[in-house]
Amino acid sequence: MNNLNESRLYAPATERNRQPILDVLQQIILPPGNILEIASGTGQHACFFAPQFVPRQWFPSDPDPQNRLSINSWRQDCLTDNLAEAFDINVQQSQWEIPFQESAIAAVVAINLIHIAPWSACEGLMRGAGQLLSSGGILYLYGSYQEPNKPLVPSNQAFDQSLKARNPAWGIRCLEQVIILAEAQHLKLKKVIPMPANNLSVIFELAI
Repeated sequence: MNNLNESRLYAPATERNRQPILDVLQQIILPPGNILEIASGTGQHACFFAPQFVPRQWFPSDPDPQNRLSINSWRQDCLTDNLAEAFDINVQQSQWEIPFQESAIAAVVAINLIHIAPWSACEGLMRGAGQLLSSGGILYLYGSYQEPNKPLVPSNQAFDQSLKARNPAWGIRCLEQVIILAEAQHLKLKKVIPMPANNLSVIFELAI
């Protein structure tokens, strides 16, 4: 395509949540080490976050070719050169094909992924992060969750219903089940941070 700007996608929610997410990421992802983003979507987050982690590299990925074109379009306007070209990762594959040195990754970031995907994507994310990260590495998840002993707020109830209407395999996940799945891959829950709009930052650390 001659003009990558024609491929640029835009998600309004990204403009609202990017600063609160960045505030958390800057607390939990400490140097050295690079960052792998799973399901980067439009690329807006990657373009906003990458300059804040110079000189570390931010590696965006997405299984959707249209999203990868959008990510690379946003990359054109990135203020620094530490945002890599988007590449394909399907978290449900048993092995992730990555174009960089595995030992260089300090954190895996997945924003709004596991509720807009089948449960097998969450299983694959945990398995892949557990294989890729070194001891002390961080897995960061952001999104809506069903917390123990807490009913979903009306807005999240409506969101869950809309997700399931689009695909019965989608939906807001039970946080306890996500934690159990993570722990099976030696990813120990480190912190849960309430975020705006009834979302959570869920932070795991590889402990092996």
